[in-house]
Amino acid sequence: MSKQPAKVYKDKDADPKVLKGKTLAVIGFGSQGHAHALNLKDSGYDVIVGLYKGSKSWEAAKKKGFKVFETGEAVQKADVLLIALPDMKQAEVFTKDIEPNLYEGHTLLFIHGLAIHAGLIVPPGGVNVALVAPKGPGHVVRSQYVEGKGVPALIAVAQEAGGKHPSAKKIALAWAAGIGATRAGVIQTTFKEETETDLFGEQAVLCGGASALVKAGFETLVEAGYQPEMAYFECLHELKLIVDLMIESGISGMRFSISETAKYGDVSRGPRVITAKVKAEMGKILKEIQSGKFTKEWVAEYKGGLKNYKKLLAEDEKHLIEKTGQRLRGLMPWVQKKSIKGTQADYTTK
Repeated sequence: MSKQPAKVYKDKDADPKVLKGKTLAVIGFGSQGHAHALNLKDSGYDVIVGLYKGSKSWEAAKKKGFKVFETGEAVQKADVLLIALPDMKQAEVFTKDIEPNLYEGHTLLFIHGLAIHAGLIVPPGGVNVALVAPKGPGHVVRSQYVEGKGVPALIAVAQEAGGKHPSAKKIALAWAAGIGATRAGVIQTTFKEETETDLFGEQAVLCGGASALVKAGFETLVEAGYQPEMAYFECLHELKLIVDLMIESGISGMRFSISETAKYGDVSRGPRVITAKVKAEMGKILKEIQSGKFTKEWVAEYKGGLKNYKKLLAEDEKHLIEKTGQRLRGLMPWVQKKSIKGTQADYTTK
């Protein structure tokens, strides 16, 4: 499993002059879009925002001091543009508003590689195509920048414009520096690697795996006759403590901070939960991502009106763990409360 450590690019490796005198457009003003736009603006660049006519984010972007244009016009005015739209909306917007307004030497940047890697978008020749993907949510990208710090990011290059135009890598590094990422560190990857590892992490571990594990543990205790409140505390609430310890000092560091009893239970019982069969299922999930099966399924689900997607989400929202958690979180003034109702639009702004 050993592999040479990846090179980490820092401030000294980026050339801010590559973007000086150019107009930068951020298409979309959601979670990542607003952070990129604000950070680049504060870094001294000329930044505009592109949105669809009637977007709820139009006034929000204007209040932040940006000139806002309909997407096609923003593309015409910009030299470098970031597509900060939801994955399943990108192809339609690209075909309708972006591609007709591209010119030779333009640079297209993405924050996730799916649309390019899966062929949902096929850019014309003569334009740079690159990736700048911060490894943190937009509000953290913004807050860390304001504090004089940065969130690590990935860059990748799918296509070079060629000729006398600045290289896609140099532009990606300059953009990463403009949002503060090179303060922390930037690693180069490929669109393929970023897409496949990102999807796998979400599905098998971070979102799908973690939520399924938490629910299974909760159900096991409740079905055995224990109070839902006790099950919630032991299977969900304390998860943050353990994850925070792992983020701070790795798995070994987490084990250093817990009791010997917890440690022995960890190393002796954990492998009985995440068995070879579970790992084999993870391998199947990865193959579905690599083959394009997952993307085809997701595209079909999206085009079909998201019926199964909405059904599965609705079923989980009715789970006893959600009702129990909502009541218990009311007893914890130190836990920041967030309503999930009506907030999705904030993160899926076109």
